[in-house]
Amino acid sequence: MEMKEWIRSLPKAELHLHIEGTLEPELMFKLAERNKIRLRFPNVEAVRQAYQFNNLQEFLDIYYEGAKVLLQEQDFYDLTAEYLERMQKENVRHVEIFFDPQTHTDRGVPFARVIGGIHAALENAEKKYGMTSKLILCFLRHLSEEAAQEVLRQAEPYKKWFHGVGLDSSEKGHPPQKFAKVFERARLFGLQTVAHAGEEGPPEYIWQALDVLKVKRIDHGVRSIEDPKLVDRLVKERIPLTVCPLSNIKLRVFQDLKDHSLKKLLKAGVKVTINSDDPAYFGGYLTENFIQTQVALGLTKEDVLLLVGNSFDASWIADDRRQKLKLELRRMASGP
Repeated sequence: MEMKEWIRSLPKAELHLHIEGTLEPELMFKLAERNKIRLRFPNVEAVRQAYQFNNLQEFLDIYYEGAKVLLQEQDFYDLTAEYLERMQKENVRHVEIFFDPQTHTDRGVPFARVIGGIHAALENAEKKYGMTSKLILCFLRHLSEEAAQEVLRQAEPYKKWFHGVGLDSSEKGHPPQKFAKVFERARLFGLQTVAHAGEEGPPEYIWQALDVLKVKRIDHGVRSIEDPKLVDRLVKERIPLTVCPLSNIKLRVFQDLKDHSLKKLLKAGVKVTINSDDPAYFGGYLTENFIQTQVALGLTKEDVLLLVGNSFDASWIADDRRQKLKLELRRMASGP
């Protein structure tokens, strides 16, 4: 069995995935037609050609353009179901996905429609595929903390449908400490906390996410390699990083995948995981991120197994399911 086919066959978990970022151009146009939305792109190919970004903000501009086709509960269901069907084919056993309610509620779409469609698709995937999931509500950091407090208020009646809160969108100029109070409130609700930090922002943002927001997992975190004391802390406290290699290349965090910090962090003992971020926009879902990263960085079979095992360890699944998944992984360790 070739390495890429072996990687594809492994049981996997994904911990850093924006559901709005799985909106493929074909579905975008389908929903635009269904909802009578006019897009600024004439066809699917024009959308794909626009997926060339110099930075995070250029990506976000087109990301929000695409999101405006999502209006009805069925739209959110279709979006989520399409992603989950793809993951089932990639042998993904567990997903922890982000959603950005403010992207939709600020357009007048009720919170209930957003979470209702996503939740229904996640429940159906567990029944249909045996795929478990956790849903993470993200606050948009380019907006105010007051706006985040309001979306958390809207979310409270649906608390049983999501497991944690996160922080995403434009990192530069929006440090984690800006959201200290809303994260404190989320923790009082019993929610888990994560935050995007150290992608375009400096290592200091990772320190803030840990010390001010008190997160237990860092999304991205690739710039931690610039701060040896921070790397030491991540190792000592076993803080996982949900790294998204192809996203980092597409957004010019690194110019070439061969230059990525993932292998250095892994070798230093950091609990690194591989994920896809916004795969419809960044050219690869979970398995493709593994395959391209393995080739570019010369990852060994042991490295790949460690990365997959880390994703199970870093997930929020029940311990008995975690152990079953890790046992399944060990059975496949003979590899290519």
